[in-house]
Amino acid sequence: MDWLTPFQFPFMQNAFWVTLFIAPPTALLSCFLVLKGWSLMGDAISHATLPGIVIAYILNIPLIIGAFAAGMFCALAVGFLGDNSRVKRDTVMGVVFSGMFGFGMVLYTKVDTDVHLDHILFGNMLGVGAEDLWTAGLVALGVSAVLLAKWKDLLMHAFDPAHARAIGLRVGVMHYGLLAVISLTIVATLKAVGLILTIGLLIAPGAIAFLLVREFRSMLAVAVAVTIAAMMGGVYLSFWLDSAPAPTIILLLSGTFVLAFLWRQTKGRRSKAVV
Repeated sequence: MDWLTPFQFPFMQNAFWVTLFIAPPTALLSCFLVLKGWSLMGDAISHATLPGIVIAYILNIPLIIGAFAAGMFCALAVGFLGDNSRVKRDTVMGVVFSGMFGFGMVLYTKVDTDVHLDHILFGNMLGVGAEDLWTAGLVALGVSAVLLAKWKDLLMHAFDPAHARAIGLRVGVMHYGLLAVISLTIVATLKAVGLILTIGLLIAPGAIAFLLVREFRSMLAVAVAVTIAAMMGGVYLSFWLDSAPAPTIILLLSGTFVLAFLWRQTKGRRSKAVV
């Protein structure tokens, strides 16, 4: 068995490249979502992009434009309804994203398209082309640059928005800027892992790093390293297991989370025993 065989096929090479592109932004963003408690927001936006994708197809415009517009509409709708009703924000998220996802499904059934629904929902990493690589690479570079440049301000906003406002940070801009970053990141991962599995990339890396380290700077580095390893390993294993790459990646991340949790529990028991 030649262990280098997967790297000899162009479609596998593209799959490896796209994982290297989308791993850093999803990992970095997941750290902020975990700390801020916005995991459900990421789930809501990812599901809500479906009607935007279908409408973009109908209007014959790039699908990423429709996905981004729908994601931002979902985020703004959640914010408006949450601020102007007695319903809790997580409940509003559930109503909005399920409604938009249902609307997208109805639209999809009424449109004659050669785009398979499974590829939208679960991705088609082995079908990634040059245009998809350029899109993922440019979005990933922009998102990663913003998060790394503003990570201290975003960290303050995540922990204490009131204090962030008091020291002069533009909390409103940061709030909606983070929502825009979430939408852009989902657009970058759309072709590779789809709407359903994107949420795994936006939650698991940050949760794993949160269990392993206590300093936020280290958390960012660990999340990126874990995500790159899981994504490269998932694509590689999928070739030999004859499985889809995206679910294999999410499975590896889930297994890593379980191991990190067990390690933290064991370390906690040892610390108590020493005391």
